[in-house]
Amino acid sequence: MPRLLCGFFSLRSSPGALKGVAALVHDAHTDELYMSLAIDLSRRGEGTTSPNPVVGCVIVRDGVVVGTGFHERAGEPHAEIHALRAAGERARGATAYVTLEPCNHYGRTPPCTEALIAAGVARVVVAVADPDPNVAGAGIARLRAAGIEVLEGVLARQAALANRRYLVERAEKRPYVTLKVAASLDGRIADVRGDSQWITSEESREDAQELRRVHDAILVGAGTVRADNPRLTYRGLGARARPLVRVVLAGSGSLPASARVFSRDAPTIVFSTQPVPVPAEVVVVKGYDDHRIDVARILDELHERGITSVLVEGGATTASAFLDAGFVDEIVWYGAPTILGGDRGAYAGARLLSGALSFELHAIERLGPDLKVTAFREGMLERWDV
Repeated sequence: MPRLLCGFFSLRSSPGALKGVAALVHDAHTDELYMSLAIDLSRRGEGTTSPNPVVGCVIVRDGVVVGTGFHERAGEPHAEIHALRAAGERARGATAYVTLEPCNHYGRTPPCTEALIAAGVARVVVAVADPDPNVAGAGIARLRAAGIEVLEGVLARQAALANRRYLVERAEKRPYVTLKVAASLDGRIADVRGDSQWITSEESREDAQELRRVHDAILVGAGTVRADNPRLTYRGLGARARPLVRVVLAGSGSLPASARVFSRDAPTIVFSTQPVPVPAEVVVVKGYDDHRIDVARILDELHERGITSVLVEGGATTASAFLDAGFVDEIVWYGAPTILGGDRGAYAGARLLSGALSFELHAIERLGPDLKVTAFREGMLERWDV
């Protein structure tokens, strides 16, 4: 029942429409219902909150939703503050459903724990604890010390899924990595002449723009720049908080200074073994080449620059480097119903069945004539699945 209701009261529902939810459900799944609504709300912040998480909050008093909110943009009020402002005095004695542990420290905004305490909230239901060292259980401890009842782990996996880029980045101290592949049915990413534009449909290409919207950076190898001369910019309709950073792994190869990836549309970072005369930031990495990419070093360098998520759109060599290093958290595969043949596969390596790379299948969708398959690194979400 709660899942069906969540489909009806979608993230597009107004707070007024949400007030009727409680009248429909009076069973043990009520907490899950309201947390589902909070998770739906949190997704409204995708693409605009980085480097912060996406968070949703629903406040309920006497079976009625009295306030809702989500974190809209980094540096602006958090979800709890928006929901408390909407609830006003009705927050006193209410239950607050929050998708991520409320913060208990001063950053660009004051602690949400103190706002919940001052508002007189009686109970807080939290989906996922925050792995950020500034929070990491301190928010929940502060609420309990103030006499507020706290329930943890409600719909934890669903909330972690919605916030996966932030959670992995904070827990593993590196950017979250998504590998995007556009291929034929037989796994080819280009034809025998190297032409890859366009294997998949316009519907798939539009969907891929959404991937660019929710990531901080997009990464390709020098071969892709030379062969396709891509712009690597975001051209979708949704909002972004920051410019999409373009990253090129040049290795020891050359790059044309006139390539479109060096336009003024967005910043570009080039990783190379030697200085490259291009109009971009060049990071010289010793002992690095196209065949032995030090993926961990690249991710560390990007993380130091405040990049929390990376979309890898490179060719087989670049994709294989990230896969073999074990740093691909998510694969999004767009498959066209065509057969190309040849040797231009999506993966440049070769493995036995016993050593095959395994991922957890998450979703399969139809996009025009194509299929979109999403899979996650095995065990990635288990730490939050309570």
